[in-house]
Amino acid sequence: MGRIKTQLVKRKTYELLRKFRDKFTADFETNKQRVNELIPDSSKKLRNIIAGYLTRLIKKNSDFV
Repeated sequence: MGRIKTQLVKRKTYELLRKFRDKFTADFETNKQRVNELIPDSSKKLRNIIAGYLTRLIKKNSDFV
């Protein structure tokens, strides 16, 4: 079983994907930098969780919009 993502993480991730889908790739490091640019006031842990979830969704290529 995997870790459960909170509503805050899911909400922010889906919001970023709707607005900036073309800026994200399947690479975690790139996504981490993009999240840091788009949400500069987030903590390091929150940034990494959102970037990881973004990467997972991009790789999965799910229909999230």
